[in-house]
Amino acid sequence: MRPVRPAYTPAVDGEIEIIFFDVGGTLLYPDPDVGEVYARAGRDHGIDAPARALAVAFHRAFREKKRQALPQDRAWWREVVDRTFAPFGRPAEPEPLFSGLYDHFARPGAWRLYPDAEAALPILSSRGPRLGVISNWDDRLPSLLAGHAATRRLDPVIVSGILGAEKPDPAIYRAALSAAGVAPGRALMVGDDFDADVKGARAAGLAAVHLDRSGAAPGAIPALTALLDRLAPR
Repeated sequence: MRPVRPAYTPAVDGEIEIIFFDVGGTLLYPDPDVGEVYARAGRDHGIDAPARALAVAFHRAFREKKRQALPQDRAWWREVVDRTFAPFGRPAEPEPLFSGLYDHFARPGAWRLYPDAEAALPILSSRGPRLGVISNWDDRLPSLLAGHAATRRLDPVIVSGILGAEKPDPAIYRAALSAAGVAPGRALMVGDDFDADVKGARAAGLAAVHLDRSGAAPGAIPALTALLDRLAPR
């Protein structure tokens, strides 16, 4: 029998002062999706490739680059784009293709809040805990969050590409706790990546909730609105 992963490890004294959220897959998702955006950009530069195949190639390239543990700067993303399009052809001038994609995903309008995130954030905020972010992202994230009403007041926003450490490294959690001025036992981390967001947070002394909207992960919550039942108003 598979062990059940508890969705929530309570704080030491039961009171949560701040809830940190992951972003990608937890609060925001790209709309249109990555495959569609890459396919459209490819056509604009003479590369006709199916959106689904480009999505697969993108996720492969992204995973390969992540294994190198390098900072996700502009050069990092340029290589991801190059690797994504490599099986389908390269434009004579690759820079305009890359720049268009990089700028597209820097725009708040390229991203949407999950409906449960949009519903839960203002209610959680009204109940007393502060809300912040710990995300493996690059330096485009603060402006993305500022472009959405539901996320623009999240504070602090701790970004791996700015800090130089990414989840599950305890250093990123320590930086978030220091920025918030909160002890580990009074902080809660919520995210969709069990290893990075849950195991990493617990190793740093935070409480943790695993989010799995598919409902497949044992012990996970299926939506952020489920937090409303766990965190009563003060």
